[in-house]
Amino acid sequence: MNKHARITSLQNPRVKNAVKLRRRSHRDETGVLLIEGYRELKRAVDNGHIPHELYYCPAMFQGENEPELIEQCRASGTVVFECDSDVFLKMAYRDRPEGLLAIADQISLKLQDLRFGNNPLLLIAEHIEKPGNLGTILRSADAAGVDAVIVCDRCTDINNPNTVRASIGALFAMPVVDAASEEAVKWLVENGIQVVAATPHSERDYTEADYTGGTAILVGAEQYGLSDHWMNSADHLVRIPMLGQCDSLNVAAAATILLYEAVRQRRSS
Repeated sequence: MNKHARITSLQNPRVKNAVKLRRRSHRDETGVLLIEGYRELKRAVDNGHIPHELYYCPAMFQGENEPELIEQCRASGTVVFECDSDVFLKMAYRDRPEGLLAIADQISLKLQDLRFGNNPLLLIAEHIEKPGNLGTILRSADAAGVDAVIVCDRCTDINNPNTVRASIGALFAMPVVDAASEEAVKWLVENGIQVVAATPHSERDYTEADYTGGTAILVGAEQYGLSDHWMNSADHLVRIPMLGQCDSLNVAAAATILLYEAVRQRRSS
């Protein structure tokens, strides 16, 4: 691996900037996000999301593939810096850093940017409050092969470092759009995509809906459920049976169940 510029001072302006990027206000002001960890960075790069800057600390590497990924970034135009351990620990936001931290452009797709073929499968997540839940939803959506995820009226930032981490980089593997609910409903109608909404206030089990056509599966925050706007706009309301004492599932678990029912039906047909 070629020799890169080395950062040894905690007072280096680049170190201070990386720390500030944990704050949403600074991320939005600069238009960038943080990517930490080998799998997350690899998934970003493999999907054309090349970072502007990459910071690494060999003493913290978890495997043997990091140098190749660093060189891949450098060859793609990334400015690369080697860091002392104390410097990297200052920059890292993980409890157990893996020695790779990158700065890249934020995810900023719009509904109008989406392109797909016939009978797309989409996932809509409304009012998701926790970055961990949103990241897990993105992992499930990627695993189920969805065409896009639409995050509506978000309570958490899709560019939050913890969303990137919880998604294990799935944020970069498919289109993820941030949109207002009113805008999303109008767009879905214009594109002939039905909405199947998960809610405990339905008498119809989730297996009874038909997901084989163009479909958007809709999930909402556990505490408050779906908004009236979405409840009134959905084409079908379905429930996941709760056979124990709990009255609801984690939103990411609910999304996974519905997505794989759609996958099952589509593979069968």
